[in-house]
Amino acid sequence: MSDPNDLPDPNDPNDLPDLPDFSIAGLPHVFRPGDPGYDEELSGFQLGFSPRPDVIVGATGTDDVRTAVAYAAAHGLPVGVQATGHGVPAAAEGGLLITTRRMDGVRIDPAARTATVGAGVRWRQVVEAAGPHRLAPLNGSSPVVGAVSYTLGGGLGLLAREFGYAADHVRALDVVTADAWPRRVTPDSDPDLFWALLGGGHNFGVVTAVEMDLMPVARLYGGALLFDGELRDDVVARYLDWLGTVPDTLTSSLAVMVYPDMERLPAILRGRYTLSIRIAFTGDEAEGERLVAPLRAIGPTITDSLREMPYTESATIHNDPDFPHAYWGDSAMLSGLDARTLTELLEMTGPGAPAMCIVQVNALGGALAREPEVPNAVPYRDAAFLVRGLSPLLGPDLSAVRELYGRFFERLAPVTVGRSLNFVFADGARTEGLYDAGTARRLAGLKARYDPANLFRRNYNIRPADPA
Repeated sequence: MSDPNDLPDPNDPNDLPDLPDFSIAGLPHVFRPGDPGYDEELSGFQLGFSPRPDVIVGATGTDDVRTAVAYAAAHGLPVGVQATGHGVPAAAEGGLLITTRRMDGVRIDPAARTATVGAGVRWRQVVEAAGPHRLAPLNGSSPVVGAVSYTLGGGLGLLAREFGYAADHVRALDVVTADAWPRRVTPDSDPDLFWALLGGGHNFGVVTAVEMDLMPVARLYGGALLFDGELRDDVVARYLDWLGTVPDTLTSSLAVMVYPDMERLPAILRGRYTLSIRIAFTGDEAEGERLVAPLRAIGPTITDSLREMPYTESATIHNDPDFPHAYWGDSAMLSGLDARTLTELLEMTGPGAPAMCIVQVNALGGALAREPEVPNAVPYRDAAFLVRGLSPLLGPDLSAVRELYGRFFERLAPVTVGRSLNFVFADGARTEGLYDAGTARRLAGLKARYDPANLFRRNYNIRPADPA
């Protein structure tokens, strides 16, 4: 692929490229409904909700993106962007979808401790490239998620309480805006657009590459304690109490689910109701063992995978599924959470639920609660917890799943401050709560400046503000 950072200098009139013409006929990867390869190009991780764009452009670099954007603007087509397909680019329905999976370059600068990643890069590539330099990105739990879109949505990673959101550690973004112009955006070159992209994401353009900081982390103490559901109430109460005793260098979450009865799973897990406490700690192993001792004292575990590991093995902490499937769910950012409320939620989504439910509670705070050195649009930094509810669509009626989570999140309403941008899952049409009022107003104003025709509509659509 072409170097995603080999871009002109928009401040140098002698370095500006000609605008592309409005034809996509010369691009190497263009697909329309019925064309061979259309369905393959469209496929992604989320199999339950697939848009049907009028045209798909498989971009190989910035020039392809510019041509696609110019074509869409000329024909009045909304633009969606898809890398790995974990999110659903709803705007592409009846419009133009740019797929970025071919833009998969990664460049590590060990001296500057940075990674420059193309728009189609998955986190596994960045972790593996940074590892030999004893560095780590602020990646999430799944190694198959796209690094760029994850970061544009905030990025709640394995080391989040120590270092904050991934968006807080971005140095520059390469983006094609609605005028089909390539820009390298930094806090100095365009502080407003820099702020908006990190939280507003593809609503302001197609980000073709991101330059991000790497952390000096080569190893960690981490893994998971898996408990049987019979210990549910004790695990919930003890975990929530334990959170008040741990340093910011420890990031953790609690996941509760009934495992499906599937042959691909170990026999000990099939059909079993479990609670899993997942931990990533950058301190030494002895201190890690001391910190988790109160959790081990709760009772016997089904499995205990806590150990010291190279950061390149950090995906084993959560062991997220890496195979495409259909699912639906939502999230809530909370000001607080008590054991009684969480126990009621787990009763609602446990073995008696009408669908398989996966509930995850992420403990926030630490660096997540602090404003970054360079501001961005990631909201709700005062939230204490993120709660997610998700159901694979293996057979239950979607309306039943929606009704269940309607009751689930209604129970959390008194302590809900908003929703998480990266965890709207397939419910992209519901945009309320994704931003606080002040952030939403500023984003709408900047949208009117950079994309007044509302060309870019990510699944959390930001519309231009009405003229004053």
